[in-house]
Amino acid sequence: MKKLSVEFENIEVSYLDRVVLSIPQLAVHQFDRIGVVGRNGAGKSTLLKLINGQVKPGGGHVKRFADFAYFDQLTSATDSEIDYELMGKLSIPKTDIDHFSGGEQTRMKLAQIFSTYHEGLLIDEPTTHLDEEGIKFFIDELRYYYGALILVSHDRHVLDQLVTKIWEVEDGCVTEYTGNYSDYVEQKELEKRKQQEEYEKHVKEKSRLMKAAEEKMKKADKINRASGQMSKKEAKAKANKMFMTKEKGTSQKSVQRAAKAIEQRVEQLEETEAPKEEQIIRFHQSNELKLHNKFPIMADRLTLKAGNKLLLNESSFQFPLGNTIAITGKNGSGKTTLLHHIIKCGEGITISPKAVIGSYEQMDYQFERDETVIAYMKNRSDHNESKIRAALNAMNFNGNAIKKNVRELSGGEAIRLVLCQLFLGRYNVLVLDEPTNFLDIYCIEALESFLEGYVGTVLLVSHDRTFIDRTADRIYSIEDQTIKLKS
Repeated sequence: MKKLSVEFENIEVSYLDRVVLSIPQLAVHQFDRIGVVGRNGAGKSTLLKLINGQVKPGGGHVKRFADFAYFDQLTSATDSEIDYELMGKLSIPKTDIDHFSGGEQTRMKLAQIFSTYHEGLLIDEPTTHLDEEGIKFFIDELRYYYGALILVSHDRHVLDQLVTKIWEVEDGCVTEYTGNYSDYVEQKELEKRKQQEEYEKHVKEKSRLMKAAEEKMKKADKINRASGQMSKKEAKAKANKMFMTKEKGTSQKSVQRAAKAIEQRVEQLEETEAPKEEQIIRFHQSNELKLHNKFPIMADRLTLKAGNKLLLNESSFQFPLGNTIAITGKNGSGKTTLLHHIIKCGEGITISPKAVIGSYEQMDYQFERDETVIAYMKNRSDHNESKIRAALNAMNFNGNAIKKNVRELSGGEAIRLVLCQLFLGRYNVLVLDEPTNFLDIYCIEALESFLEGYVGTVLLVSHDRTFIDRTADRIYSIEDQTIKLKS
């Protein structure tokens, strides 16, 4: 039997009167490989900090039986001894740590964790700043890791490659599923189908009982009418007619009681909700925004530099109308620089005169004036309120969230709002630089749905392999100072 690494008993963690985590019982064993999924703010990082001892529960106990190392996406790398071979594999520069980029910081922290063996690893969103090669290294390093792995990640490809259990964190509860992320999705679909079957069964039974009750009441009403007609003749009838009227009155009450009994059975039926239907939101464009150029974005022998570094050397391309085009390549190959050059319509770039470009960049978004989320969207979109609310809901703005002041939004909320505004806004070309960073899996899937329902042209850069596979019509790669069509 595998030995325990961590055990939870009657855990409760609250913040400002809100229960963040409520865990009656949960365990991590010696060689468990667990992926943690849930919406932003659901408590995934809190769960890791609980295991690491950084968060103390308001009730219950966390028992640790193993030594855990913790990778925190938000902390900076520190100077410590690192395996020399790992530094080479991860291309970590030999410069002052204070000058490291986000990607270099991430690689440095991973190298520090992998340089020493630990019985358990707690890893929180490790791939946010990693390119394709960095993600491959991360997977290869952990594929045969001999210990307990608990991984929070929005990268579905990474979860599929590394984990054998999924912990879903929702409404403070942790539900365990066996298998990797794809297995989890299949199980959720099965749950949804069962819920639909139960709902249809509930509706059918309720309808049957209501119909039976209605028929009983009609019968009682018919008896009542018959009794009323008999009462007019009672004065001339014989004495034994009194007995017949009384018998009919008793019969009427009996039928009414039967009808009420059926109605009570309807009330006692266990309420079953219909599963939520995920519908693709279609983002239609006005005639004024429609483009007719077959290739609205083109480059002819484009040469592109970043400082003294040559990124593209006389490279040409034609991006077709209405396609979602993904641009891939290593960190530093020039992907973001190319997007900026296109947005500015720099030298060597030809863009359709009617193109209206909306862009998403990796940055902190600051809103200029006080507006509610819903007002912000209405002021920047020609779509009706119903469609605006549907898009906001897909990006987890529901209930009172749409009434929040945009200047009080968190960084993650601001990102989701800006993405909604781009798809609902007055644009026909979208340029998205790493749009999945800092989104949870469910919002990434909503973004995929947005792209499916968008009729304009989209250029995007992403290191999320699953996201690209699901959204891109064409994939280009920047290699050897040129841009090549891969598929």
